[in-house]
Amino acid sequence: MKPPAPTAPVPAPLRPWVAQVWSCARPHRPEPGAREHGLPSGAMHLAVRLDGPPLRLYADAGDMRGRDFGPATVAGVRSGYCIKDLSRPAASVGAVLRPGAALALFGVSAAELAGQHVDLRELWGSRAESLYQQLAACPDPQRRQALFERFLLRRLRGARGLDPQIALAARTLQREPAAVAAMAAGAGRSHRHFIAAFRDATGLSPKRYARVQRFRRLLERLSALPDPDWAGLALDAGYADQSHLIREFGEFAGVSPGRYVAARVRSPHHLPIG
Repeated sequence: MKPPAPTAPVPAPLRPWVAQVWSCARPHRPEPGAREHGLPSGAMHLAVRLDGPPLRLYADAGDMRGRDFGPATVAGVRSGYCIKDLSRPAASVGAVLRPGAALALFGVSAAELAGQHVDLRELWGSRAESLYQQLAACPDPQRRQALFERFLLRRLRGARGLDPQIALAARTLQREPAAVAAMAAGAGRSHRHFIAAFRDATGLSPKRYARVQRFRRLLERLSALPDPDWAGLALDAGYADQSHLIREFGEFAGVSPGRYVAARVRSPHHLPIG
């Protein structure tokens, strides 16, 4: 399933914490048994499902029951795939969050949310229910998005921005590999304190974050390569060799690179399964 596209640019006051905002109507008809692997992107997400059943995730391929979550869910940053139910579509509103957003929006370190899906009520209490009620009462997707953005702006009013050195380190690793020791020295911190601050902002250690970002860049390149030269691509993407790429791909995607390409995904981080 292709994820909903943003309907308008993110308002400037939100951009330090929010990379993308979306709002969409129910995207497709029910497809019994349909699932997808949600692949890691290095970002947190906040999503509110409005007119359908709650989000359901599965522990593994053999899990037939799954686990349901509340209508508003925070997805912490992940370094592996999750298995999502696609058979029960719903209209939704949501945001892709930048490093530092966990503390600004939810009052917790991103490391506390990493690898988890958390009911927004656990973080916002009654305000989460108020947000859901306001969005559910608004039938127009564009108006829902504007309402959602105003709600986020109120939550972020007065929030402190991310430490510029940590923000620079995250942006650098999103683009290219970099030595953690050099970044720590550039930030004027000890190696240990730099890693702790980076984890608080992003949810992952710098090395793990760099691996996920390398995988993200690989997926983006594969979207334009229907018949890739895997050995050459592995070296160009920063892997030691083709075997290294295959191992990392299996860990992060749950399938081989060949199977991923054969699926002809419409969105790099959403892989239909079964």
